[in-house]
Amino acid sequence: MRAILALEDGTIFHGRSFGAEGEGYGEVVFNTSMTGYQEILTDPSYKGQIVTMTYPLIGNYGVNPEDNESRRSWVEGFIVREYSVMPSNWRSTADLSEYLQQHNIVGIEGIDTRALTKHLRDKGVKKGVVSTSDLNPKRLVEKALAAPGLIGRDLVKEVTIGQPYEFKPETKVFSKLGPQPIKPRFHVVAYDCGMKTNILRMLAFRGCWVTVVPAQTTAEQVLQYNPDGIFLSNGPGDPEGVPYLFTELKKLLDKKPVFGICLGHQMLGLAFGGKTFKLKFGHRGANQPVKHLDTGRVEITAQNHGFAVDTDLLLGSGLRLTHVNLNDQTNEGFEHTELPIFSVQYHPEASPGPHDANYLFDKFVKLIEKHKK
Repeated sequence: MRAILALEDGTIFHGRSFGAEGEGYGEVVFNTSMTGYQEILTDPSYKGQIVTMTYPLIGNYGVNPEDNESRRSWVEGFIVREYSVMPSNWRSTADLSEYLQQHNIVGIEGIDTRALTKHLRDKGVKKGVVSTSDLNPKRLVEKALAAPGLIGRDLVKEVTIGQPYEFKPETKVFSKLGPQPIKPRFHVVAYDCGMKTNILRMLAFRGCWVTVVPAQTTAEQVLQYNPDGIFLSNGPGDPEGVPYLFTELKKLLDKKPVFGICLGHQMLGLAFGGKTFKLKFGHRGANQPVKHLDTGRVEITAQNHGFAVDTDLLLGSGLRLTHVNLNDQTNEGFEHTELPIFSVQYHPEASPGPHDANYLFDKFVKLIEKHKK
């Protein structure tokens, strides 16, 4: 079946349909990871986005329930150069097209993803629509123009959980990291702004019993749990569109050790009086170089964000820059000079991606240990 991708600037790509039929609207972005498409599809940070994979062959190892990073898939559409119709992997339980059909995600293959990626790099990310039902390019461009953008949009409310739940080292899913359960030592309250499951595994692996709470949870409610630490998760959309979270976060800054990842990093920047800005085409992939300014070490990191914290506006707030992106020099991490608070813009839990930044979870646990003494 034919399919069309139309961008708001009038650019048109013709391809073939796979996955669900219909239309998907969103901001068209690209991800440079070679593998990990299932984890990308189930990362809530991609809510509101149509994802282009730059690696040319996608779907060759199928999908399986264990590799889901959340309760469902969140992307608005999926773009690949070539879809593999014959997956081969002993863990595979279904092919990618079946998976997209189950989650009502429109996929398009057979387009020049290199040309699309170069266009997005040159012109910046664009709103777009991928369709199998309407094949009129002019109408599709009009639909893309009319689609909602991400600036000022609160997508966190669409991906966060409805009720708190607990994740302990004894939880069954934890067995993916090791056969032996670990005795809980610390209690962490984690704000779910679109949290990936591997973050919980990483915390549990270090002896943290985690209470996961909705993004709308107040500071007072968090403190009623009497946690040893507070975690701020990744999530989608414009961070400045989620004022209820960073407003409550201000009330917690001097209470407990705090660790933020991705959107959580941006929330901390806003809580300390900073600002965020939209990147031209964002950072999405498992091969982003980040320099740790304290050690001079370069980490290869997994990333997924379209906004960044303005470092200059944080001067005088008690924060210092700890990590910087080597591609564009944007802020990739900071910590407070006195309070037990730090965050990074990238994803140290990876999944998919390298493990260079796993040490940050150890750092959080050490801060909790020190704070409890």
